Amino acid sequence: MVIGSLSEKLRKFDWVLFGAVFLMLVIGFTALYSVSLGQEPLDFSNVKKQIIFAVVGMLFLFVASLFNYSAFRLYSRYLFLLSLILLVAVLLFGSTIRGTTGWLSIFGWRFQPVELVKIALILFLARFFAHRYQQFQEPRHLVVSFVGTIIMVGLVLLQPDVGSAAVLFGIWLIMLILSGVRVRYLLMMGLIMLVAITSMWGFGLKDYQKDRVLTFIDPTLDPLGSGYNVTQAIIAVGSGGFWGRGLGFGSQSQLKFIPESQTDFVFAVVAEELGFFGVTLLLGLWVLIFYRLIRIAKRARDDFGMYMVLGISAMFFIHLMVNVGMNMGLLPVTGISLPFVSLGGSFLLTSLFTIGMAQSVAVNT
Repeated sequence: MVIGSLSEKLRKFDWVLFGAVFLMLVIGFTALYSVSLGQEPLDFSNVKKQIIFAVVGMLFLFVASLFNYSAFRLYSRYLFLLSLILLVAVLLFGSTIRGTTGWLSIFGWRFQPVELVKIALILFLARFFAHRYQQFQEPRHLVVSFVGTIIMVGLVLLQPDVGSAAVLFGIWLIMLILSGVRVRYLLMMGLIMLVAITSMWGFGLKDYQKDRVLTFIDPTLDPLGSGYNVTQAIIAVGSGGFWGRGLGFGSQSQLKFIPESQTDFVFAVVAEELGFFGVTLLLGLWVLIFYRLIRIAKRARDDFGMYMVLGISAMFFIHLMVNVGMNMGLLPVTGISLPFVSLGGSFLLTSLFTIGMAQSVAVNT
């Protein structure tokens, strides 16, 4: 019985989605390895750590896929409460890195609670939208989902982590749009967002965050200061040509002109060293990933499964658009990672686990 059930799950498992994610990981390992070649002395510790996290993350993926996704719905409230507790805990006891108090240490392992918060928000909204679908055209239900989201967003902004806060808000907004909410409510939310952004500029953003926005508008305002990262990334992206300069031969990445070349600006490394071909391959894999996720969402047996997978898709879409946009000077620098490619254990584990969550919908449909 168990073998038969497992055999059926393996048959329904979306191997195309898994293959696309695996190839994305390979691109990430390759980019991190290439950047490590420019270090003196040579240090491949980050590559090794990323591979270890990827192996553990793959285990998370397969374990999550074996669950009946209804379990995620059952525990979504508890996960939401746990996330709020962790967000408060990180403000009180967290470590501060590059001006953001966003890390907690447990038994020597440092992680970012906000990555768990993303999953919690997706499950909270999926449960709420599925339960209230027939009544969702009423403003009060719109407000409830907004309040639940804005509490999380507010706690993340206190760290301050504007990038992650934007991802959380974006997840809610995209899921809201996909739920078929009335246009006039969307216009009302747009007005509220405009007021919120204006207020944040005046009272919520620190000077360095305002500099990032001004640099986005015109990087030449401070090319050696706040505009340095964007300027170097744009140079790297533009110099790759069709085939790229070759692994280990990118002048911007190997000579350390690109800060955070293994995290925020790893896309610039791929563009410089693998060129248009490498970027097309990377973005093509993302198109395939989104196609398979949307396919799973459409075939879900219930609304909760559909909304959960759409929320996961929204999270990846925001990360991809913001990261690529800031590497090309189209969006402000916000510290948003490129999923499966950027260095970072917490986000890699979260990303692979959410793919497993989507797979659980596929195998239980």
